[in-house]
Amino acid sequence: MRNELTQQAYDDFAIFLKARVGITLGCNKQYLAKSRLSIAMRDFGFDDVNQFIEAVLRGRDNKMIVHALESMTTNETFWFRDVYPFDNLRNIILPELAKRQRKVRIWSAACSHGQEAYSIAMMMLEYNRLSRGNSFSHCEVIASDVSEPVLASASAGCYDELSVSRGLSQEMKQRYFIHDSDKTWSVKPEVKRLVSFTKQNLLESYSSHGTFDVVFCRNVLIYFDDKDKANILQKISAQLPKDGIVILGAAESIPSTQSNFKMVKLPQGLYYVKQ
Repeated sequence: MRNELTQQAYDDFAIFLKARVGITLGCNKQYLAKSRLSIAMRDFGFDDVNQFIEAVLRGRDNKMIVHALESMTTNETFWFRDVYPFDNLRNIILPELAKRQRKVRIWSAACSHGQEAYSIAMMMLEYNRLSRGNSFSHCEVIASDVSEPVLASASAGCYDELSVSRGLSQEMKQRYFIHDSDKTWSVKPEVKRLVSFTKQNLLESYSSHGTFDVVFCRNVLIYFDDKDKANILQKISAQLPKDGIVILGAAESIPSTQSNFKMVKLPQGLYYVKQ
């Protein structure tokens, strides 16, 4: 493989990526782009990343384009990532929602391989299990991502030993997973039936998904510029009722210019409430 990604090829690909999926690469991310494109380019017989980018930009091979885009949008994730958002969901948010309603809908945006969506579903089941009669009659998680292969993997709900070791306690593993073999674990049916997976580009309309009580949009806004972040947050707001909740990643925040959200600080972490 050629060692260097030229500045021109990088700039052209950054413009293409921004136009197609909204991701902003920024300056000096050549190593990241080259690293993530490496498998895709080998799959299509290229050993020069600049030539691969040139072929992608010509737009003659849709499979090549999709593969390149998916290389840049697919990220590893963990069960119960950062822990506290899921503890807050089970211990604070769900009890408050249960005081006024018996149905709850949650959106896991940019769900990747499904760990976040299934973690949310497990917290719903944990809440109902321990709620002493004040449980939800209907729970639903809509999980979305821009990558179809990633969604197919998430929908299967089957994970290897390394994947289930990342953030999943032994107790939760035993309660909500089936040990298929020495190397694979599958999400139990009671968890899977709560989750539906769908393709969604965050820059496009969400209106067909209906309204949500809570939106997890964690560790994805960092890939967008300020204009697109504001656009995404405005569209998320449109899918929330008054008092609907948005949970972002630890390094993300809703700017004060978007005054329709109020920050709620908790002993651990925070979330935003639509006003």
